Amino acid sequence: MADLVLYHAVPSRSATVRWMLEEVGEPYDVHLLKLSEGDQQKPDYLAINPQGKVPALKHKGVVFTEVAAICTYLADAFPNAKLAVPANDPRRGVYLQWLFFGPSCMEPALQDRAFPRKEPARAAAIGYRDLDTLCDIVAKAVSKGPYIMGEQFTAADVVIGSGLRWGTMFKLIPERPEFRPYVERLGQRPASQRADAKDKELAGK
Repeated sequence: MADLVLYHAVPSRSATVRWMLEEVGEPYDVHLLKLSEGDQQKPDYLAINPQGKVPALKHKGVVFTEVAAICTYLADAFPNAKLAVPANDPRRGVYLQWLFFGPSCMEPALQDRAFPRKEPARAAAIGYRDLDTLCDIVAKAVSKGPYIMGEQFTAADVVIGSGLRWGTMFKLIPERPEFRPYVERLGQRPASQRADAKDKELAGK
């Protein structure tokens, strides 16, 4: 049994961590949950994640959740994959900013677009701006390329890239000339292709 175990469902947000694990290149096992059968709400899994959400990751017996936290941890735990900016590098703050920009800003704004409020929230009352403003910020970052941190591909690209790919697939993020080549570049990575192929295989079972 591998030291790493991914609690996973297809399709779901845990696809981002599956991709990250493929980038890391360490052996891992998958504990598959079928959301359609309510596996995520059964007592055994609620003991893993009381929210009843995926993903969760177990590493050497320790379990933790949240996509960005898992990706940050994996990048630091397996430095040979070169998916992190080291702690003593001044760029570390920018790298962490992008890792948490995805779940803290982009994802809530995407959910607002998908499930609009009756009245828009005041900008000063929530911790993120509207989706169009956020897309402008991301577009400026990825246009410098080839990756968010420049020449180095990092866990931040896994998190931000997954959000862009999902958002454009479901037409929640508008087509932008800056996004298309970036998303295509990420899709050409062998680890991304392996993760997609493995999930397609699972979806067919």
